Order: sequence, then structure tokens, then C-alpha cells
Amino acid sequence: MKKFLVVLCAATMMLSLCACGSSKELIMATNAEFPPYEYHEGEEIVGIDVEIAQAIANEMGRELVIEDMNFDSIIMAVTTGKADIGVAGLTITEDRLESVNFSTPYTTAAQVIIVKEGSDIASPDDLVGRTVGVQLGTTGDIYAGDIEDATVERYNKGYEAVQALLQDKVDAVMIDSQPANVFVEQNEGIYVIDEAFTYEEYAIAVAKEDTELLAEINAAIAKLEESGELQAIIDKYIAAE
Repeated sequence: MKKFLVVLCAATMMLSLCACGSSKELIMATNAEFPPYEYHEGEEIVGIDVEIAQAIANEMGRELVIEDMNFDSIIMAVTTGKADIGVAGLTITEDRLESVNFSTPYTTAAQVIIVKEGSDIASPDDLVGRTVGVQLGTTGDIYAGDIEDATVERYNKGYEAVQALLQDKVDAVMIDSQPANVFVEQNEGIYVIDEAFTYEEYAIAVAKEDTELLAEINAAIAKLEESGELQAIIDKYIAAE
């Protein structure tokens, strides 16, 4: 009888562990100040990146958990194990590749320049010697630092940089194209100049040592691309131009 009970307990524990494994969490680090990729809608965080991460979690049989934080904390959250993935309109850069690996890119974007109506800034070359507002830790922050004689003002949120532009605290704002379009729609008197500063690809950040998770994410992205679900998510938020 004792032997039977030991075997029964062991079997129960195995079933319990399997059940836990099937609902394992996938923790996503993001900064929900980047519409339409991630932003607050009431108490909920929504957007392109959220739906893509949810679709990937579904493919993997995991429960998506979203951790909202400052943008410049996302890579560290992934490298320290506080989050499994970083999904926040993250561009693949050489600096970031020193700390994390990136998935297959899931979309492309551009760094654009927002100015006030009446501005004489008409191209990236006109940013020389100007004051440029950026969101801290973004690729816009990185690129702005390379502009000759420019003063870079850094803000925790893209919206704060736009407000600085409206208040004449900066001459221009450099930010990703889709959030830029949202900010322009929400605020009168500003617009995006025609020439983009640069083009880039967005991907999901994963810890260097977590190669198994990276492979699972890449497989999920490939499946979502093949089924058309990935493009459908993007099209839901971004109208074709």
C-alpha cells in the first residue's frame, strides 16, 4: 500500500507540473507610451506589439503578462530575467545586440521629424545646430546624438517631447513614424516633414542565453506571417497609405 501511495503521489506531482508548464507565463517588458504599438486604453494596455505578443504566446501555449516600464529599462529587464521578452517598437542596433538577441523582424518603421507649422526645418540636414527632442533610450535618441552641433533634449515619453515642441522648448522632435502620426493627429499646429531621417526594423528582444525561447518566437512569427495574422494585426492599427 505504501509503495502504491508513493507511486500515486509521484504521478500526481508529474500531472501538476505538466499542468503548470502548459500555462507558463511569457512576461513582456514594454513602454506603453508608443501608439499605435503600445498604449493605454483605460486600464488596459493595447496596440500592435501587444496583439503580436499575445498571438505568439498563444502559439507557444503560454499566458502573456505585460510589464509596463520606462523604455530605457526594457533591455535590462530582459538581460536580468525580470522579463522574458522586450516588445516595444525595438529596433535592431549593434549596441543592443551586445546585450540581447533579436527575433526575426516583424515590421519596418522610419525615424521621422516633427516640427511646428512655419518651421524652416524641411529635411534632416536642417537639424544641424538645432535643439531636438527625443524619447530617452530610443533609436531617435541614438540618431539625434550624431547630428552636428545639435542639442538633444531627452524625455521619458514621446508625448512629453511633443509637448516641448508645442511650447517652443525644442525645434523638432525625432521619433518613429507611426507614433509621430498619432501625435500629429492629436495636436494642432505640428506636422511630419516629408523626408524620413532613417528606416529600421522592429524585432523582439530575448536574453542571449535563451536560445530555445528565441527559436520558439521565430517559429511563431513565421507561422503568423504565413497565415496572414501578423499583417492583419498591423493593418488593424495602421491604414494602408
